[in-house]
Amino acid sequence: MKSSYSAPALEKGLDILEALSVQAEPLSLTRLAAQLGRSKSEIFRMVMVLLERGYVSRDSDSDTLQLTDRLFTLGLRTPRARDLVSAAMPLMTDLADRTEFSLHLVVLHQGKTVVLGAAPGGRDLVFSLRLGFHRPALDATSGKVVMAFQKPVVRDAIIKEGAPLMPGGFDAAKLADDLARIRRDGFDYHESRHFVGLVDLCCPVLDGRGEAVASILMTCLRRPGEEVSLKDHLPALAEVCAGAARAAGLA
Repeated sequence: MKSSYSAPALEKGLDILEALSVQAEPLSLTRLAAQLGRSKSEIFRMVMVLLERGYVSRDSDSDTLQLTDRLFTLGLRTPRARDLVSAAMPLMTDLADRTEFSLHLVVLHQGKTVVLGAAPGGRDLVFSLRLGFHRPALDATSGKVVMAFQKPVVRDAIIKEGAPLMPGGFDAAKLADDLARIRRDGFDYHESRHFVGLVDLCCPVLDGRGEAVASILMTCLRRPGEEVSLKDHLPALAEVCAGAARAAGLA
């Protein structure tokens, strides 16, 4: 349907941001223009403004473009995101201090997981992801936990949005099995697929309709010969998730 209003310059800028947001690697101006079906001269001024405003960065060696975390930072200023972070962080910090395991608050955005808050645990060795860290939701424990507690139409939309971020593809049948298991169990628990020596335990932060608005990931650094008792803390992690939802007015 044709829009009632037209703002060509704004539309070009949004097209650029949306195109860069789904790319696993930075793009040259030439490749970006080709993806948008425009000439380099058409988008050059828009790109320069986005660079000056800090929404896009340029690698001086490769002369390629990628999104910065400015949009993410703006998103954190919304009341709902602020409320969730401020509600969850004291509870996460307390549990991290008591267990010495790291906790991360994670949400989904454009098919990716995004870390909103981190509570590092451990006296001598700490594992912590930076705020804004992201990876494809289809390939992340925290992402699957959020996806498992969605209406089918929302879950399918997340999968469709995240599929282009998986260059090697993904096993749709296995993903469906994983999501069904997580929804049945109410959590996910296994060794990290991306970092050697890490074990993950993850629970959803549910709203009043039983749909996940976020997840909280507890991570243990396993030392050689050490027995991991991370699953023993499942009740405490589940309560942190429930408490964060209540404190943020979601439940």
